[in-house]
Amino acid sequence: MIERITICGLGLIGGSLAMAWKRARPELHLTAFDRREVLRQARELGVVDATAEDVAEAVAESDLVVLSAPLRGILYLLEEIGPHLKPGTRVTDVCGVKRPIMAHAREMLPETVTFIGGHPMAGSERRGLANADPFLFENATYVLCPPPGLDASRLQQEHEDLLELIRLLGARVLVLDAERHDAIAAAVSHLPQLLAVLLVNTAAELSKGDETFLQLAAGGFRDMTRIASSPFDLWRDVLFANEGPLLDTLGHFAANLQRLRNRIIEEDEQALAEAFEQARRTRARIPRDTKGFLHPLADVYVRIEDRPGALYRITRALYEADLNIQDIELLKVREGTGGTFRLGFATEADADRACEVLRQAGIEAFRPDDHGN
Repeated sequence: MIERITICGLGLIGGSLAMAWKRARPELHLTAFDRREVLRQARELGVVDATAEDVAEAVAESDLVVLSAPLRGILYLLEEIGPHLKPGTRVTDVCGVKRPIMAHAREMLPETVTFIGGHPMAGSERRGLANADPFLFENATYVLCPPPGLDASRLQQEHEDLLELIRLLGARVLVLDAERHDAIAAAVSHLPQLLAVLLVNTAAELSKGDETFLQLAAGGFRDMTRIASSPFDLWRDVLFANEGPLLDTLGHFAANLQRLRNRIIEEDEQALAEAFEQARRTRARIPRDTKGFLHPLADVYVRIEDRPGALYRITRALYEADLNIQDIELLKVREGTGGTFRLGFATEADADRACEVLRQAGIEAFRPDDHGN
């Protein structure tokens, strides 16, 4: 039974874990290990029961240790905590690459301890404990990578208490081996991050300082490149640690890009149409009710007339329905006529309900898919 948890690293993910577990099970005893200023902030927020500046002291009595740090920090912590863990302790992490961490854990931790790799597929461009959110993991996929010899069935039987803690976050557990996880992450997490960076930098290079480029970069371009705001130090170690699968994925993408370029040169309309159709069908199969690594908001588009009180009508209707707008952007405006706003909501369900509420209030509102986008 897990009763005492130590979280090493109270940033966005570690802080959100602490908040979510305290909210769901107040009786859990949570200890935090981090820098002095972060621990002071944690005490002020009341998100943990105890703090420790010495990692040996932090983990000594724990049933579960969560390593919530960048990859290099996790590798270092694995070397430090091994001698101080009591028999039967479970250790896990939250890093986006699994093979190097699990290999290091096998080397550094005693046989009396079980290391189970973890990767919550949720996050934000914002960082630090100040941005932690107890609902960050709602509907997110939480990947667990058991060590060799511990299959999904045994994981369920022998570590049900750990699985239950993850379910308390509102997350959905997916069991994968480390190699498969890293190959998938290269395609659906690491490649999109690099493409977002490349798209923004390409537009910047082509613009040569012409601000018109940025003025026209709303809508689809802005949505596709949202994660380009992620800082490099969050990605540096992950990209290099997952070099093999990532290079394979980049090579496959480059070949597809060249193939697409050739179809345009050849004016092969049928092949281009087939590519678009295949992408449409594949995208439609992506679950709409789960979060990815940096999950986008669920958008609602609202058209309003240019008259006093128009925006107030929107916000009042949503406020009375207890719906929280996470992001708002004016996309189009014509003086004397009206404009279109993009409203971002935390979940698809909130966005669908917002549409219904606004329509009942006589306001034109629609989801992107309503117009085939």
